[in-house]
Amino acid sequence: MNSQNTQVVLVDDDPAMLRILAVWLKKSGYQVQTFSDPREALASIEELPPDFLITDWEMPHMNGLELCHRVRELKLSHYIYTIFLTVKSTPTEMIEGLEIGADDFLSKPIQQGELLARVRAGARIIELERRLGQLARTDYLTGLMTQRVFYEAIAKEWARVQRNRAPLSCVMMDIDYFKKVNDVHGHPAGDAVLRAVAELFHRNTRASDVPCRYGGEEFCVLLPETTEEQAAQWTERIRRQLAAIEVRTENALIQVTGSFGVASRADDTDRPETLVDQADQALLCAKQTGRDRVVRFQDIRAGAGARCAVGGPQALLVDLTARQVMSPIAHFLNEKDTIGHATEFMLRYRVNSTCVVDAEGRLVGIVSEKDLLTAMVSLDNWRQPIRDVLKTNVITY
Repeated sequence: MNSQNTQVVLVDDDPAMLRILAVWLKKSGYQVQTFSDPREALASIEELPPDFLITDWEMPHMNGLELCHRVRELKLSHYIYTIFLTVKSTPTEMIEGLEIGADDFLSKPIQQGELLARVRAGARIIELERRLGQLARTDYLTGLMTQRVFYEAIAKEWARVQRNRAPLSCVMMDIDYFKKVNDVHGHPAGDAVLRAVAELFHRNTRASDVPCRYGGEEFCVLLPETTEEQAAQWTERIRRQLAAIEVRTENALIQVTGSFGVASRADDTDRPETLVDQADQALLCAKQTGRDRVVRFQDIRAGAGARCAVGGPQALLVDLTARQVMSPIAHFLNEKDTIGHATEFMLRYRVNSTCVVDAEGRLVGIVSEKDLLTAMVSLDNWRQPIRDVLKTNVITY
């Protein structure tokens, strides 16, 4: 913790004591405010919380114990490390101070070296606590906010927009077929993809925006002062940039796409959780209608654009004919194809298993993702023909 950025509030009704303590601290680089009246100090702390409060125990109007108690009752942005200056030294008095919220004590007469040493020790504790707080607030892998912190942020933003009727939008995003990235390329590759997506959000969000890793391969972004149309335009730019990203791993170059749902606060949006749920419904529609696209919740509600309805997945069956879901094409592999070729084939056509035929087109078995993963322990196996790993105990109808 840099002393030049460390704010200290000194409170003592003795002007001489205030002056000498302030001189010692300022010479060491600390930013110091002095108060002879604890009530003025309390008002200043509430407006701009310092890092340290160093206060005398016995003072008129309000003693150090009451000042410390009042400070601990405030809802501040960070914890204030509190040091008492006192002639009191009995165990009972020390316990009383600790119970009220004191962190440390300095016995009078004050020695310059001891004062600075205790402040430095307190600074180390403050730094550790802030690091722990930062770890608790951010996702360790991506550096984005966690879901818990996201909901804290949206609650505060919701209260603001309720007052001034400002627009507020939410974007939900899911990486398409992310499980296959992990299954085929391994979890380190999946982690690299997650970090690449997070970096995309870092580069394209404002200071007022709130991007978070919502869970797994799902991300969420809160966009204050943004209409649904503006949010959809922003999201479409993100979608295109994501599709152009190439994540390089030791053995492969990975490209992914994403599905996005966009929703904006309307007059009938009763709470922040409803806004997030509407964005999630739009995301579900994007996934159901082909993925790698942006869907707006208002389009679903109006019945325009995407073939989705707020009512649920069964709405997709409306006006759907057999010709639209049946294909005359049958995908298959040749038994001489390599494991590497088969893996690429399954990723391209997004299938979990496929039939295998011989040179004359006769069915000889089936190969699945599981079979390929088992065989891909060594890179040498990528050139092995799939006839060595396929299953021949196939039931046909």
